[in-house]
Amino acid sequence: MSKPDAGQPRRRADNVAVGIGLAVLAIIIFGIQDAVSKSLVQTHSPFQLAMVRFWAFAAFSLWLVSRQGPLKQAFRSRYPLLQVFRGILLVVDIWTFALALRTVPLAELQAVVLVYPLLATLMAIPILGERVGVFRLVAVAIGFFGALVIVRPGGLPIDGGVLFALVSAATYALYIALTRKVSATDSTATSMVYAGVVGLVLTTAVGVFFWQPFEGTALWQMLFMMVSSTAAHGLMIVALSRAPASTLQPFNYLALPWGIFLSYQFFGHLIDPIALIGGAVIVGAGLVVMARERHLSRAGRNTAPTNAEEETPPH
Repeated sequence: MSKPDAGQPRRRADNVAVGIGLAVLAIIIFGIQDAVSKSLVQTHSPFQLAMVRFWAFAAFSLWLVSRQGPLKQAFRSRYPLLQVFRGILLVVDIWTFALALRTVPLAELQAVVLVYPLLATLMAIPILGERVGVFRLVAVAIGFFGALVIVRPGGLPIDGGVLFALVSAATYALYIALTRKVSATDSTATSMVYAGVVGLVLTTAVGVFFWQPFEGTALWQMLFMMVSSTAAHGLMIVALSRAPASTLQPFNYLALPWGIFLSYQFFGHLIDPIALIGGAVIVGAGLVVMARERHLSRAGRNTAPTNAEEETPPH
């Protein structure tokens, strides 16, 4: 008599391995996209670049959701105003990240924006009614200390670029908290459609006033951004269908070492040792918070719903 369950653990393990591999590939593509974006924002407006990116993202979102059912149904939400606000936050995040790219080195920028999971933990208190104990609060405080190390006297200059980076991290953190709230009743398809359509409308309404033709290398770079952004989001969605979000989430922190490599490879900039320590502190604190949240979730003490879309890297 056969044993139908004998191969099941192996198949699940294989699925998780594939999910991790796809997530890492998506993070690699997002990092290259950020490096290309840093080159483009030196000659083109961030508002124009965001507009063109959302053309691709909105088309991808609408196509993906339409395969699952009528688009009209996907727009039905219990929290339509929150969904619209989420879309606005995502646009502001991309705008401010692109503005930060103009002046902040890629490696340091990746380190600073990685405070977003820590900010999301704090925002979950008023928005989701979560209880955050002393253990996680201390980890969050340590993570913020890591950010201060990066922008210490003699480190990153406190200018518009750093402020834009902090706004980018804060808006994406709020976006995550609101995504968790609406996911209690709305599907991932609904969240994707609202983010895509709101982003399309808002970025186009602003970006058309900053239009500048893409020529030569810039044209190929912009086409690469559109294709790579769509591909990376698609890879992450498939990854989340193979492995739990909690398993994949820590791999987002690979963006820091990858950003350090790309910063040196593309722009000849090497992150200074003290800033690297600050980035490591942020990553360590974020991993501790994630581990604690996962433990509490398993214990049934942290039941905030999650949404696959929030696990996609912000840029």
